[in-house]
Amino acid sequence: MLLTLRVQGTRHCLPACANGFRFLASSAAPEKSEKVPPAPAQSQLEVNGSTYATDGWTNVTPKILSYLGANKHLQTDHPLSIIRQRIVNYFYGAYRNQRGNPLFSVYDKLNPVVTVQQNFDNLLIPADHVSRQKSDCYYVNEQHLLRAHTTAHQVELISGGLDNFLVVGEVYRRDEIDSTHYPVFHQADAVRLVTKDKLFERNPGLELFEETWSGQLADPKLILPSSKFMDQTKQPCHTLEAVKLMEHEMKHVLVGLTKDLFGPRIKYRWVDTYFPFTQPSWELEIYFKDNWLEVLGCGIMRHEILQKAGVHQSIGYAFGVGLERLAMVLFDIPDIRLFWSNDSGFLSQFSEKDLHNLPKYKPISHYPQCTNDLSFWLPENVEVDAGFSPNDFYDLVRSLAGDMVEQISLVDKFKHPKTGRTSLCFRIVYRHMERTLTQAEVNEVHKHIASASVDSFNVQIR
Repeated sequence: MLLTLRVQGTRHCLPACANGFRFLASSAAPEKSEKVPPAPAQSQLEVNGSTYATDGWTNVTPKILSYLGANKHLQTDHPLSIIRQRIVNYFYGAYRNQRGNPLFSVYDKLNPVVTVQQNFDNLLIPADHVSRQKSDCYYVNEQHLLRAHTTAHQVELISGGLDNFLVVGEVYRRDEIDSTHYPVFHQADAVRLVTKDKLFERNPGLELFEETWSGQLADPKLILPSSKFMDQTKQPCHTLEAVKLMEHEMKHVLVGLTKDLFGPRIKYRWVDTYFPFTQPSWELEIYFKDNWLEVLGCGIMRHEILQKAGVHQSIGYAFGVGLERLAMVLFDIPDIRLFWSNDSGFLSQFSEKDLHNLPKYKPISHYPQCTNDLSFWLPENVEVDAGFSPNDFYDLVRSLAGDMVEQISLVDKFKHPKTGRTSLCFRIVYRHMERTLTQAEVNEVHKHIASASVDSFNVQIR
């Protein structure tokens, strides 16, 4: 769950830790919501066994759809599966009922196609929030998308009567291309709800809610477009005693998880932050290789979300963490593309026989890079992020070159003083994870990318 409202580069916000590393990135300013383009002639798209009508919002590509059903987090001896099991086992041990059975249930095969309501509305993400834009998400159509975070399942599971659960699965974000970003990555998301009797078992005279609180749902029109205006001490409905006790339990459990993964001597700190669906909210950072690295986001759940799910007499916490982020640190895996490799030289290095013996990744081989630049003029009156989105270009490259591409960077940008047209130069680094690429085959792929850019974006190759 809890992705950060601050992210590296041009990324904007969403719950739970993103797949890329972020060393204290700066805040990204929200942008105006984009206009919905006119819908093309109706056609259909089959996704995960269901058929959807496409429209002007449809931007999911065949390449992205090919990842559905891979379930790397459930693949035996895969590093993501090992991290998943470590997290699940920790929560099984941390919370048990009177009979000694685990309190938490686990859902790791939920359908990644969700509605806009599940992914955004149910979580109080404002209608004009930048994270809803087509440049950030993979839309099946205007009302359906590939989930951008596992938090999207929160309300439906709570509505089904669950009060302690973990959701694990792949999520989809349109993003830049480098060694720590991939359009598909994996999250673990958890929710714990408690009633007054449980929370104040030793102090039955205390209350979850303020006497002055009416118990009514907040007017959706009053949900502020920017979370920075929310009081991060507590929500108006909760008593300070309830929030502090819940915060103490949550932080104790999450520090325990961190020490279980990184060792008892790991240095950590809590950082106040803002999420649309928790209040107050925090990020947990660890000191790793001389840098503070964010590993998870968490907070006290907004009570409006619980009320939407039919729960009125509980308080809860939620947290979310990216599995790739943890695995890259714990196994010393240098490139996020490796998680999608089927090379036996990679997979044979990991085993679930001993979940606490985490080997460090040993490179299979060092294949050389091939670097090509692609320069083009944007159409007249078109600017970056105002008619042309780099994420659209990255998706095109992924569709044509797949995992041959190691990194793309914008190395030059300028506006012609006379024509006013904008020129961009992208540097594309090609390197296969399992074999050596020849310059000839790279040039052929590069030529296809250039041709497709002309057709797709009406650019002029320089």
